[in-house]
Amino acid sequence: MTAFKHALISVSDKTGVLELAEGLTGLGFAILSTGGTARLLTNAGLEVTEVADHTGFPEMLDGRVKTLHPKIHGGLLARRDKADHMRQVEEHDIGLIDMVVVNLYPFGSVTKKKNVAIIFFRFLITFK
Repeated sequence: MTAFKHALISVSDKTGVLELAEGLTGLGFAILSTGGTARLLTNAGLEVTEVADHTGFPEMLDGRVKTLHPKIHGGLLARRDKADHMRQVEEHDIGLIDMVVVNLYPFGSVTKKKNVAIIFFRFLITFK
């Protein structure tokens, strides 16, 4: 594993993200990013690893599935103070992720547009 700090950046509203990413790279962070955010940062000349390249698994379902992968979750959830966790991330070539930069998808404004399907899921949970 490298000694680099890694930041995962995946934002819907990209306001200020370029300046933030430039600051992070200036501090020695390697940037891991998704789709449109990765394109914006790459087009500005920053070195970025796309999540799909990192995981070896493509973005899918209209971009709804991007970061749902053990190489992302393992990198976020591994406890650095536990030797067993560190052994497992090394064994599975999972890079640790030190920072996550996200903002929420603007569901309110999107659902006000015409021809937007709103799907609700109903779950029934029974405890015995």
